[in-house]
Amino acid sequence: MKELFREERLLIDGELVSATGGKTYQNINPATEEVIGAAADAGPEDIDRAIAAARRAFDETGWSRDHELRARCLRQLQEAYLDHAEHLRQSYVAEVGCPIQQTYGPALDAPVSSLSYYADFLEKYEWSEDLGVSEVFGTRAHRWIEREPIGVVGAITAWNYPHELNLKKVGWALAAGCTVVLKGAPATPWCNLLFGKLLHENTDLPPGVVNVITSSQNGIGELVTTDPRVDMVSFTGSTATGKAILKVTAPDVKRVTLELGGKSPLLLMDDLPGIPDIAGHAGATVCGHSGQGCAMLSRVLVPKRHLEESAEKLVAAMANVKVGDPYDMETVQGPQSSAAQRERVLDLVQQGVAEGSKLLCGGRAHPDFAKGYYVEPTAFIAEPDQLVAQQEFFGPVQTLIGYEDEEDAIRIANHSSYGLSGAILAADLERAKRIARRVRTGTMTINGGVWYGPEVPFGGYKCSGLGRENGRAGFEEFLEIKALGEPAA
Repeated sequence: MKELFREERLLIDGELVSATGGKTYQNINPATEEVIGAAADAGPEDIDRAIAAARRAFDETGWSRDHELRARCLRQLQEAYLDHAEHLRQSYVAEVGCPIQQTYGPALDAPVSSLSYYADFLEKYEWSEDLGVSEVFGTRAHRWIEREPIGVVGAITAWNYPHELNLKKVGWALAAGCTVVLKGAPATPWCNLLFGKLLHENTDLPPGVVNVITSSQNGIGELVTTDPRVDMVSFTGSTATGKAILKVTAPDVKRVTLELGGKSPLLLMDDLPGIPDIAGHAGATVCGHSGQGCAMLSRVLVPKRHLEESAEKLVAAMANVKVGDPYDMETVQGPQSSAAQRERVLDLVQQGVAEGSKLLCGGRAHPDFAKGYYVEPTAFIAEPDQLVAQQEFFGPVQTLIGYEDEEDAIRIANHSSYGLSGAILAADLERAKRIARRVRTGTMTINGGVWYGPEVPFGGYKCSGLGRENGRAGFEEFLEIKALGEPAA
């Protein structure tokens, strides 16, 4: 087994510490099913200490007001990630199962490059806004607005892109002047604990500003969401968990941002040449990182006259997907993140078959791998109402759907409880833009134009979430607005 960059300890109140009682749990490589190490298994006492530290750091230090220190710490963190990038890359692949090629983009390098953007943004941001002088109730008053950090943020992140999620949530929160308790997913503890290690050893971050918790139990995160000392919860994960967070935070009327699931459509319009070939090539992209991305294009909509030929091309494209060792630069699809996630995907496939959707290919645990949580690239033809066209799989599963005309395509695209992302391809660019505006999603790719970047707000409509991450809109999620007035001269 290769030597991996690792950290087993929690970061609480400026110290790297073991969990209470020294409890740990195993970290499993999903590609080999081997134990690669251990991680601190935090309990309620650790959560309490972390929240207390974050509360104290916000209330009793100058962190929230020191813009220069915050920008410096963000740049120091970026330098630390860059200095350890290759070690982080190796450990990331081992515990996440993500193909290494993706670490040169959204899985690692892209979010690291964004840290300096957060620092630049906070330095340029207009923290106050002058509203001028006006007569109010018979007196002249000067009014203005100031923006202030919301306070202690409970950041709860998922396992599919942990570096991206951790850096984005915590980076923006720190830029805003908040303090943070970061609770990462059980399946990817080192990504979270290494974040704490790099902060502790390479930045001027004051004790308690960021606290990092890992636990073998997902449920421990509820202690973060319900604690009255936490002012805001920023969550990425399943829609079901997001709904539960809304319920438990309601008594405190707590600020909540949710980045949840998706069932994003790709609309191939009828004026497009070569629709079957495009449906095959584009449809197979759902296998990237084993389909474990919330914005994956997992519904391909084609004119009904092209449906059967598109299905043939999609099956051929799925057969050519490189599935295998995530350390191989040619690998597109690695394993699912865990045995439980593989079983969930396979169970949904069987439900789809039982309901009557047409299974085109795949649908089984991959027979070429005796070890590892691999699933065959899988494709269906389905009706818009069927489970495989409505349910997020988070696996390498594509759904092909036929439409009658433009209005039907838009109706099908919007016929979903989700509204996170989508894409459209059309020969007529103006037509593509017009249709894109009618699709109820938070982001849309038009004729290959990519919206991704730290300056671009990301989030969903409907059950895909609340609020936005990135850009001015995402930054201001971490701020309160205070209106002030004084007698005018």
